[in-house]
Amino acid sequence: MQCFHSDRYAVPLPAGHRFPMNKQRLLHERVAAEFAEVVLREAPAATDGELALAHTPDWVSAVASGTLSQVQQREVGFPWSTALVERSRRSVGATIAAARAALAEGIGAQLAGGTHHAHAHKGAGWCVFNDVAVAARLLQAQWHGAQGGAAASMLRVAVIDLDVHQGDGTAAIFRDDPTVFTLSLHGAKNFPARKETSNLDVEFPDGCTDAPYLAALDAALDALWAAHGDAPPGLVFYLAGADPYVGDRLGRLNLSAPALAERDRRVFSACRARGIPVAVTMAGGYGHSIDETVDIHFNTLREALSAWHGTNVQPGTGQAP
Repeated sequence: MQCFHSDRYAVPLPAGHRFPMNKQRLLHERVAAEFAEVVLREAPAATDGELALAHTPDWVSAVASGTLSQVQQREVGFPWSTALVERSRRSVGATIAAARAALAEGIGAQLAGGTHHAHAHKGAGWCVFNDVAVAARLLQAQWHGAQGGAAASMLRVAVIDLDVHQGDGTAAIFRDDPTVFTLSLHGAKNFPARKETSNLDVEFPDGCTDAPYLAALDAALDALWAAHGDAPPGLVFYLAGADPYVGDRLGRLNLSAPALAERDRRVFSACRARGIPVAVTMAGGYGHSIDETVDIHFNTLREALSAWHGTNVQPGTGQAP
């Protein structure tokens, strides 16, 4: 199974900053040590042209040139630096590469990504560019071209966002796009304060525990498949956030680590049963113990590897009606 990373590019942060910059590096080291069947590859950097598939040229240019205002930098949550630009480009590149691997082999992964608060014209919530949105648009364009440009050949995409925070940027980017179905399960009172409208939003009260969460996930997945009828999506992007965990500093839900592993298992199993390739990103995770967060992400990759071993995906079969 191919897995992409960009942890060589660490962003210098002020003392006391809450973002766990070392998380990806620690996960990379553990995967390299324990998963011999995972092929780790450094992610390529997304180009300006690729980023412009989901972002305005003004936003791409401002990030690349370092002309973000102080207000824009505060909204992103990171001070601008050349390392921030490189890391952000490579985070998008990793999701593009994971999606291509998924279409070829059934499942592809990246060790970061899930930057779902980035809108077309701005960044927010520690998200500079929206990796899933860029990757979805690029893969759709390449698929459409490979099929000769026929309208009926558009690759249909579903985003299953199980980070504890709503994927507001993703929902906004795809608001009027019938070829992309956005599903978000998130805390009702958590960030962002102003939610966007996904195709399907499922909100949880603070303190939600394992059983009601998993029951809601099952119902949401059923609704996702029902919305597609006899033509399931040809590619799923799965944001497997570790932040619904009971030990997360920013999550406000009370899910156990075994329940999060079961969540992953259900997503991979449902996609496998329908022959849908999956590109998985780790998304958020801000535990009081960084080791616990890394454990949860590692377990997600364990479930992905298990599904990859038994995959019955026939890559390239999902098309729009």
